[in-house]
Amino acid sequence: MMTQRHAQLQRWAQQIEQNPDLTLRLISGDASFRKYYRAANRIWVDAPPETEKNREFIDNAQALQRTNIAAPVVHHSDLQQGFLCVSDLGDDSLLTRLNDESVSAWYWKALQLLPQLTNIKLELPVFDAEFMARENSIFPEWLLEKHLQLTLSVAEKELLAETFALLAANNLQQPQVVMHRDFHSRNLMVLADESLAVIDFQDMVLGPLTYDAVSLLKDCYCRWPDTVIEQGVAQAYQLYNESGILSDVTYPQFVQWLDLTGMQRHLKAAGIFTRLYHRDGKSGYLKDIPRTLGYVRDVAARYPQLATFAAWLAQRVLPAFDMETAS
Repeated sequence: MMTQRHAQLQRWAQQIEQNPDLTLRLISGDASFRKYYRAANRIWVDAPPETEKNREFIDNAQALQRTNIAAPVVHHSDLQQGFLCVSDLGDDSLLTRLNDESVSAWYWKALQLLPQLTNIKLELPVFDAEFMARENSIFPEWLLEKHLQLTLSVAEKELLAETFALLAANNLQQPQVVMHRDFHSRNLMVLADESLAVIDFQDMVLGPLTYDAVSLLKDCYCRWPDTVIEQGVAQAYQLYNESGILSDVTYPQFVQWLDLTGMQRHLKAAGIFTRLYHRDGKSGYLKDIPRTLGYVRDVAARYPQLATFAAWLAQRVLPAFDMETAS
């Protein structure tokens, strides 16, 4: 049954295409409130203005294209209604191309986009301490309290606060650059010439250098052997050095930056996956929590300053999930 929003979007598309018989075919929704339809060799987006960053999407798309990064072209927009018409990049996400034999080559191609991202000239929100505090609240509120029904003691709250303070300081210590903020295999599209385009970039911010690299290499939706991840980290370090963004930063320091930045991201993501279930009725992301917390577990175990948190995580949180799927 066609919803009212679907009908309104279809009428808008019919007017633009001057075709009263044009029919929009739903191709996907996502973790937000956006829905995507295909017709007339274009993608038609229902992006409710009360929840979606449509002006930011348009501005960021243009900024990416000015920097020679492929992204959807916005052909038409109605910001009042929350409708967009963008170019069709196909259905071939990078995730569909990845396997044990291909992943390293594809990751190398994707990583080469990251120094280009830092060259974007754009006014963006800053991923600062206040921003991180909002993100860090998602894990205890939605995963610990709502999903696991845990009542945190004063000591546990203090431990979380100390851990998040350490992770925030790590993020702020790095060069602050333009970051996509959701740079992973589902948000990279493989084009006909085997080059990559980026999508889902409306949340770009100025933030820590390693954020996008760790988003790609330690993907919440697929996990590769440590050797693949380590190779990618070394390549990211090389690319950032060659681009002049890094100066006097040792490789061990870069690795620590990336590890702890990833930990902050993965704690947030695990919280969001439970929020999507409890608040929005989307259960499909629950299966990704063990993998996401697996990254957190492994990083916390490697750093002495996180030993207390690692022990707490192992005792209080991980037993609730099937961690066999996390390795």
